Amino acid sequence: MRRWNGWGDDTINFALEPDALAFLAQRIGAGTARQDATFEQACNALAPSRLPYHKLIETSAPVRLRNALGQSLPDWLKLRYGRIGTAPDGVAFPESVDEVRELLQYAQRYNVAVVPHGGGTSVAGHLTAGEGGQATLAVNMTRLCRMAHLDRESQLATFGAGVFGPDLEAQLRAHGYTLGHYPQSFEYSTLGGWVVTRSSGQQSLRYGRIELMFAGGSVETPVGRLDIPAFPASAAGTDLREIVLGSEGRIGILTEATVRVSPLPDYEAFHALFFPSWELAEAAVRELAQAKLGLSMLRLSNALETTTMLALAGHRKLIGLMESWLSLRGCKEGKCMLMVGASGARPQARAAISAALRIARRHRGAHIGRKMGDKWKQNRFRNVYLRNAAWEHGYVIDTVETAVDWPRVELTMKAVEAAATEALARHGEQVHAYTHLSHLYAQGASVYSTFVYRLAGNYEEDLARWRTLKHAVSQAIVDSGGTISHQHGVGSDHAPYLAAEKGASGIAAMEAIFRHFDPQGIMNPGKLLPATKPALMPGQAQAQAARALASGMPSPLLWSPSTARPFGSEQPFASAQAAPTAPGLPS
Repeated sequence: MRRWNGWGDDTINFALEPDALAFLAQRIGAGTARQDATFEQACNALAPSRLPYHKLIETSAPVRLRNALGQSLPDWLKLRYGRIGTAPDGVAFPESVDEVRELLQYAQRYNVAVVPHGGGTSVAGHLTAGEGGQATLAVNMTRLCRMAHLDRESQLATFGAGVFGPDLEAQLRAHGYTLGHYPQSFEYSTLGGWVVTRSSGQQSLRYGRIELMFAGGSVETPVGRLDIPAFPASAAGTDLREIVLGSEGRIGILTEATVRVSPLPDYEAFHALFFPSWELAEAAVRELAQAKLGLSMLRLSNALETTTMLALAGHRKLIGLMESWLSLRGCKEGKCMLMVGASGARPQARAAISAALRIARRHRGAHIGRKMGDKWKQNRFRNVYLRNAAWEHGYVIDTVETAVDWPRVELTMKAVEAAATEALARHGEQVHAYTHLSHLYAQGASVYSTFVYRLAGNYEEDLARWRTLKHAVSQAIVDSGGTISHQHGVGSDHAPYLAAEKGASGIAAMEAIFRHFDPQGIMNPGKLLPATKPALMPGQAQAQAARALASGMPSPLLWSPSTARPFGSEQPFASAQAAPTAPGLPS
């Protein structure tokens, strides 16, 4: 059964071995386990539902709790401490597009906020209820999961947006196809969630990010259905797919998605290499990415992540023998591990691997074969279970990710890790911070950092530690010229930093789009941007602004990015003096 307060299936445990615990204790101190709230205690903490009756809506506490939150660290803290706060007042499980439409009409009639819910794997605060202050309905889309159509000639497949990753792949594989989208959340995330948060899969180098796969679909919005036909390409004005991609539930509910699929690969292999230093490794992967060899994956770990992975791997004798051999090849302290993958027709995939190994050798890369790559593939969706194990021993694990051009990659990596260290030091704690490049492009790379630190055992203090850390590393990303999110979306956790990337005009354009499709402001309020107020007639708008000015409060009509504040900040985030000066970002 799915865990209600952690990751994944509750029958699966990925234990931390004694050597791994000793490694963490040496780095940041010994953790102390604490007693979590029970499911019953968390249910009892929920306020009564405020929703009028509807035959499609369930209002029991257990159903509401299981659809209340995602997988961000604040979500975990609420669940583990039993401090849920606001939760959806009801949950609906529509089984048809007509039922989705009926639920939206209900929400409009009673001014109910709507939070679309898929697999519940968000790590950026997409699912929090109560952002707009009104009663909230969670619409769980996972019963819309059928493949409706497969066009073999065009290689297009149409699915209900609530289909989980494994079910999508199973339906395609029965016909000899694959989508090839494998985020780490693959087992529990949905196609609709991938589209509306702009997800990126682990083999994006071959199959592309979700925006390359998403060909068209249908969205039920408060003002009617938005149908987007699938074309190979079009020069007919604004690409409406871009309004849906990354919309995070603000314009409506994606009910159906048509995606570009590929024949199942004949051959797939993952190889591991080590480099003596980060400088050599980064130069190698940059050349590999720009050579466009037809690889499916490049994943480069910095020295500390490499050390951490080897420490957690177990098999001390085998790892010791491998490290002795690597030492002879010049890969000692500071060595960095690279995973190289190729998928497709056997001749082309093997040729791509061979070409990659030749480039790597020019940068002193030491190839150790496929065994570690095979092990990585075997565990690539299980490693996230370490979050459960870490918590049980008194540690938390959190991440941030961004993308920058190549000249900024190393600077950003170091800035984010340093910001995390300084942030936790303010709480008298140490942090184990390490980084990898998970998606590579000719222009640059994603920079994905992980942080392990100790639990305080107190909800308020643990939330304060997260807020300090989150603000520090997010500010470091923006100051480094990076996007606030490469693959996890914005939600509410990253929303305070969005204005630095989009600028005032961009924010205003997004607000206008949301208002067009959702004039009442009921769709997932508070995500991406502050909750949208209902559309007003001109006379009403002027009167509201006059009342606000007379009371000394800022008018909601005068909101601008300069008034947005991140958690824990005492200064406006996007003020003139705080605006990033790195080229390529709006000031």
